[in-house]
Amino acid sequence: MDSKKKIIVAIDTIDTNEALGLTKLIPNVGAFKLGLEYFCANGPKGIRKISETGIKIFLDLKFHDIPNTVAGAIKASLDLEPFMMTVHLSGGYNMLHRTMEEVKEYCSKKSLKKPLILGVSVLTSIDNNDFSSLGIIGKVEDQVIRLAKLAEHASLDGLVCSAKELKVVKKETEKNLILVTPGIRPSGGNVNDQKRIMTPSQAINDGADFLVIGRPITGVSDPKKALHNISLEM
Repeated sequence: MDSKKKIIVAIDTIDTNEALGLTKLIPNVGAFKLGLEYFCANGPKGIRKISETGIKIFLDLKFHDIPNTVAGAIKASLDLEPFMMTVHLSGGYNMLHRTMEEVKEYCSKKSLKKPLILGVSVLTSIDNNDFSSLGIIGKVEDQVIRLAKLAEHASLDGLVCSAKELKVVKKETEKNLILVTPGIRPSGGNVNDQKRIMTPSQAINDGADFLVIGRPITGVSDPKKALHNISLEM
């Protein structure tokens, strides 16, 4: 696979025209991630404007609520035909299982291609010190393992986790979960608000299927060149 196809570019703007311009500039990536900020500013119409260009969309809304609400919210998003979607694994088995059942049933009924449903484990902005304040016993790695096994049990397609936990997730899980890794910074890049980070080459070598990269590509004067350099580093 072309290394660029393993990169998911996080769109960090709420300006649809700017987002569209970026997708035209670097269309040959694995997908473009649209999150809460963009969705709250532009809604489903904004997502549809970008998906209509034919590029793959990673709709990263990190659903987390009671099972009925999450299942309904995801079902309401399926007509946007995203490539990937996210739910928080901490929502529990019932929420995750109900979501998967609703997604499969709706996509079959509407003849839609089923998106990959990814479970969010522990955000890359959180470290062991944060765990203490949250009252969670153990290390981040322990929690990621527990949540990865929950993702398996609920038959999710994949997991969003820090590159720091890739090796242990591979070791501790039996199914081939698709591993999507945020918190990627090229050599010498700024850390920003991420804590558990890794370089692209390290993450790929440790088992990541997709790397989510935002500001190192979108926040520079020449995104096309930045993407090229990162792909070389992989």
